[in-house]
Amino acid sequence: MTTATATATHFAPGLAIQGFTAPLALSQFKLIAFDMDSTLISIECVDEIADAVGRKAEVAAITEAAMRGEITDFKDSLRRRLALLKGVTLADMERVYTERLKINPGAADLIAACQKAGMKVLLVSGGFTFFADRVKDRLKIDFARSNRLEIVNGELTGGLVMQSWGDICDGAEKRRTLLEVASLLGIEPHECIAMGDGANDLPMMGVCTEAGGLSVAYHAKPKVREQAMVAINEGGLDRLLEVVKP
Repeated sequence: MTTATATATHFAPGLAIQGFTAPLALSQFKLIAFDMDSTLISIECVDEIADAVGRKAEVAAITEAAMRGEITDFKDSLRRRLALLKGVTLADMERVYTERLKINPGAADLIAACQKAGMKVLLVSGGFTFFADRVKDRLKIDFARSNRLEIVNGELTGGLVMQSWGDICDGAEKRRTLLEVASLLGIEPHECIAMGDGANDLPMMGVCTEAGGLSVAYHAKPKVREQAMVAINEGGLDRLLEVVKP
């Protein structure tokens, strides 16, 4: 496969490809990495958490600008949003999970097909462990990395907890995580698929594009659709199986 430099071509309704000839065989891949917010799940968790303290519009505007690539420093954008979450309670977070978070259509079917083909599944998110670890368990995902919110006396402080790899999972950390997990499993970058929707997913998607793997945009921002080898613009995540056949 070549890199996604050509103009995207219509493959099927709501499905575009560029830089390779489809269909491919799922058996040629060994690892698939997913973003979480607005990819595996229907919401941006940070925006919904902010709603609990009446700051959703302010936080969502920053999120949108970051995902479109208009704010290039993801770490700074996240810190700005986190500061606005101070005082949100664990009960507020629980309500977001139970009442607002929905798994996107086709996610379970795609993951099951990948695992049946012998692939490992990675969730790597700029979102939060409170949600990511539960999504990992619900979808039987193999590995997950995300940001850990600092909580004191049942309330968010507006900060994050330092983890062994650092404090903020941004685009660079997503890329590094994909390469780290692949290396630990003895998997080459050309055997990887990366799927996301926002600008902070481009570094890990770029690993796959450059190496001859596969980068996939799911209902994504324009900048991401333009650079991805596959763009799913309509339907569920399992539409990837029309391009990469089990």
